[in-house]
Amino acid sequence: MSAAANALREPPVRPEYELPLAPAPAGTAERPYSVLQRLLRSAWPRKLALLLVLAALWEATARWVGNDLLLPGCMQTARAVAAGVASGELPRYVGVSLWTLLQGYAAGVSGAFVLTTLAMSTRIGRDVLETLTAMLNPLPAIALLPLALLWFGLGQGSLVFVLMHSVLWPLALATYAGFRAVPETLRMAGRNYGLGPFALVTQILVPAALPAILSGLKIGWAFAWRTLIAAELVFGTTSGKGGLGWYIYQSRNELFTDRVFAGLAAVIAIGLLFEHLVFQSVERLTVRRWGMQR
Repeated sequence: MSAAANALREPPVRPEYELPLAPAPAGTAERPYSVLQRLLRSAWPRKLALLLVLAALWEATARWVGNDLLLPGCMQTARAVAAGVASGELPRYVGVSLWTLLQGYAAGVSGAFVLTTLAMSTRIGRDVLETLTAMLNPLPAIALLPLALLWFGLGQGSLVFVLMHSVLWPLALATYAGFRAVPETLRMAGRNYGLGPFALVTQILVPAALPAILSGLKIGWAFAWRTLIAAELVFGTTSGKGGLGWYIYQSRNELFTDRVFAGLAAVIAIGLLFEHLVFQSVERLTVRRWGMQR
C-alpha cells in the first residue's frame, strides 16, 4: 500500500493553539447573598408568609360573620389552643392519637414490605399482591370499622386494624411500582454478585426505588392520620382514653366551636410537622443527596 493511501487512512493531526482570555472586568467577583436574598431563596419564609396571609383572611372573615358559634376567629382559636396546652388536656389527646397512629402505621409498613418482597421474589407473590390491591385498595378504611369493632372490640385493636388497612395498600402499590421501574442492569448486577431474593430487594431494589417508596410513605401517613381522626369521631374513646378526634367531637357537642377549631388546628400542625421534620429530612439525607431527586 502506498504512502499516500496510508496518509489518507490516518486521521489528520490538528495543531494545538491557545487563545488568550480577556481579563475579567472589575467588580465581577462573587459576592455573598444579602440577608434579604437568602430569605427569598429559602422556602420556609415564603410558606410562613402564606400561612400569615391565610390567618389574616380567616380573622377578617370571622369578624365579617360576627358569630363566634359559627366561625371563631384565628385569635380566638389561638387562645383556645393555648388554654388546652396549659391545662394539659390537648397534649393528652394528641399523645393518645399519635401512639395509636404509630402502631397502625408501623403495622401497615411492615405488611407492605412483606407483600412487595414476595411479589418481587416469586410469581405467586406477584399475583397475590396484584389481586389484593385491586380488591382492597378501593375499599375505604373507615368502612371496615364495624367489622373491626366486632372482631377486636371497642379498643385500640380496632383502630390499629383500620389504620393498617389504610396504609398497607397505597404503600404496597407505590413500592411495587418503584421496584418495577428499577433498571434491569441493576438487577443483573445484584444477581452477578450472588444476591438472593431478599438481599436483592434490600440492597438493590429498595435504594433504587426509594423516591417511590417515600411517596408511598407520605401518602400512607396522610391516609392513616385522617382515618384515625374519622374513626375517633365515630366511636370515640379507646380503652377509656380519648384521642384528638374524640376531643373535637366532645367540643362540638358542648358547642365550644373555638375548641373544635383548636383540635382541627392541632391535626393540621401535626401533619405539617411530620411532613417537614420527618419526610423532608429523610429525602434531604437520601434521595436528594444521591442525586435521585431535584
